[in-house]
Amino acid sequence: AASAQMEHTQIFPPSNVGWHEHDPLEIWGNTLTCIQNVVEALKQSEFGIDLGSDADADAPRLLHAIGITNQRETTIAWNAETGKPYHNAIVWDDLRTTQIASNIANGNNDRLRSKTGLPLASYFAGTKVRWMIDHVPSLRADLADDFQRSRVRFGTMDAWIVYQLTGSSSGAVGAANVGGEFITDVTNASRWLFMDLGTLQWDEGLVEEVCGVSLPLTALPTIQSSSQVYAACSSGFGERALDGVPIAGILGDQQAALFGQGAFAPGEAKNTYGTGLFLMMNTGLSPVPSTHGLLTTVGYRIGEDDAVYALEGSVSHSGSTIQWLRDQLQIIDDAAESEVLAKKTSSNDGLYFVPAFAGLFAPYWRSDARACIVGMTASHNKNHFARAALEATAYQTKDVFDAIDKDSNVTLKELKVDGGGTMNQLLMQFQADMINVPVVKPVVKETTALGAAFAAGLAVGVWKDVVEIKSLWAEEERFLPAMNEVDRKKNLSGWKRAIDKSMGWVDE
Repeated sequence: AASAQMEHTQIFPPSNVGWHEHDPLEIWGNTLTCIQNVVEALKQSEFGIDLGSDADADAPRLLHAIGITNQRETTIAWNAETGKPYHNAIVWDDLRTTQIASNIANGNNDRLRSKTGLPLASYFAGTKVRWMIDHVPSLRADLADDFQRSRVRFGTMDAWIVYQLTGSSSGAVGAANVGGEFITDVTNASRWLFMDLGTLQWDEGLVEEVCGVSLPLTALPTIQSSSQVYAACSSGFGERALDGVPIAGILGDQQAALFGQGAFAPGEAKNTYGTGLFLMMNTGLSPVPSTHGLLTTVGYRIGEDDAVYALEGSVSHSGSTIQWLRDQLQIIDDAAESEVLAKKTSSNDGLYFVPAFAGLFAPYWRSDARACIVGMTASHNKNHFARAALEATAYQTKDVFDAIDKDSNVTLKELKVDGGGTMNQLLMQFQADMINVPVVKPVVKETTALGAAFAAGLAVGVWKDVVEIKSLWAEEERFLPAMNEVDRKKNLSGWKRAIDKSMGWVDE
């Protein structure tokens, strides 16, 4: 019926290679603007939907619930009394905590896996909390003060947005709302290194192990399920049309895509092509330990039902690699042009691009790796660069695809895909060729937003159950493998050699 979106500033602090930040106040301001734009767009649409009438208690409610989805590990610290962030949000792919993770690991990156399902890496929220405690003086001072420490809040973006939607203006310059609900869901909580996968609660021992100090659990959001009524939007958060609307669904972005793809049965999976790349498989009601570089995580939890777990392969750069071609190399004007250039050459002609800008994530977990372009000759041109960048996404998916096969003992017969990258026909065909199974696109590509909506609607009775939700999924297009085995093996062999070349570039 209506949508709105805005880009927010990507902050790369000078003289700090690998650092990546977001402004929490800008993100909340953009979120509020998008809400207001959708309210107005609905009013002006052919449907003539006036959400303002929802503010009238006597009128039937037009908007039943709100669902939230977010980048999971991006971490914010703020003061509950003032509404002011202590520091910019540290983004999920930021590298500043690499040494922190290494120090905690003490030679064993898997030493917390049995409880958390995660390796020790800069990727996860807990290491970012530790960095802020160590390096932000105002935060350290408040944590050391018996009175002020109760006002410190750490949260991922979902917790920050819920806090804003359920709070009211502090009235202070450089501050957001105050007095909101401080919650998160199990999928986001499972990405901190703080949550016990068995109890689905914060573990004080893990918190102290990662943070190096005793942190009050009041500083962490209360963990809830992914689909339940948490709270209602307050009258003073900034848009009266949403006053009293229940917030009823929270899912980390990749779990939201799993939900939106209707992957409710063990062995069902999806692959999301966004900024990064995320292949996730439902493993059922028990966590499956990984021995092949994957993450054991929570897939979702509906109300008081048992949690559903998943295996995930997370890759840091996919769509952001194409953005790099646009913004840094400036060889394309937009993402669509990457396909236009790539189609001008029938193969990569031996050129491989490993986009390890933030190290290698799954299944390698090598923070000492860096991006590289290998196999280049004088005959290569920007067409080959574009093709190699697109092919890198398919190769990285293949790496994770094979790891999931080994960890789960389930061979995927097809791969459901979503996200912006699915608009690229060349990439989708090459993906099918590399994994040698069909790649299936749904009618609704933005399954992340769809999954959050499904979770919220389920909690308030818009949909009866996941069976009904699954019946709404529809296929739009299917890509069948077309490459012969000799060429497939040749491509993959070159990729493996390129991966080897990317490793060992940073002394840790």
